[in-house]
Amino acid sequence: MKVHFIQQDPWVGPGEYLSWAERNGWEATFTRCWRYEAIPGEADADLLVVLGGYQNPAMTRAECDYFDAAGERALIRRYVEACRMVVGVCLGAQLVGEALGAPYAHSPEVEIGPVRARLTEAGRADPFLAAFPDAFDAGEWHNDMPGLTPDAAILAESDGCPRQIVRYGRYVYGFQTHMEFTREIIAAGIEDVGGEIREKGRFVQSARALLAYDYADMNRLLSAFLDAMTADYATRGTGR
Repeated sequence: MKVHFIQQDPWVGPGEYLSWAERNGWEATFTRCWRYEAIPGEADADLLVVLGGYQNPAMTRAECDYFDAAGERALIRRYVEACRMVVGVCLGAQLVGEALGAPYAHSPEVEIGPVRARLTEAGRADPFLAAFPDAFDAGEWHNDMPGLTPDAAILAESDGCPRQIVRYGRYVYGFQTHMEFTREIIAAGIEDVGGEIREKGRFVQSARALLAYDYADMNRLLSAFLDAMTADYATRGTGR
């Protein structure tokens, strides 16, 4: 089995997504956008993970010359059409929605740091989220959120963002939340913004609080989701 990562920026790494893949013996390949690596033309992996970044889906090549939003949307559509698995994370979740015809939106609140999220009724019924409790801590670093297609289901929400996890299809999910966060990723992000969090808001925590938090529980929930989805994918004989 193979997973392909679209990584927008150096510090916004795959975290637990890659750790999970390595534990399960998956082959992992990368498109590292900030190195000007071209977006693949074909859906040649079982799972596509589109990671986050400081960009938004409307950002042009003139504004960020290595961010190819159109190319990423086209690749996501190819994976969906091929009945492969797709997980978009933060910016990636917004690009998944856009690839399916749903423009991204601004979140009601800026969220940075762990927030308390909760499953919706649809989330409690989703078989791939069976390991999630009704309420759980969710890692955040965003002020936008994914759009909704007519068939999309909101699976999790928080007081600051009503679209934390969205299901677009049987194997197509948007995670506005960063359940993959690790202290290493957080430390790199804080360094990238100059050592302190400058945004203000009800759901914005300090750099010190972000670094002190233990991300292991949310990592375990993410891995349980990936285990459940990939097991179902393998059983149904989808893909290659």
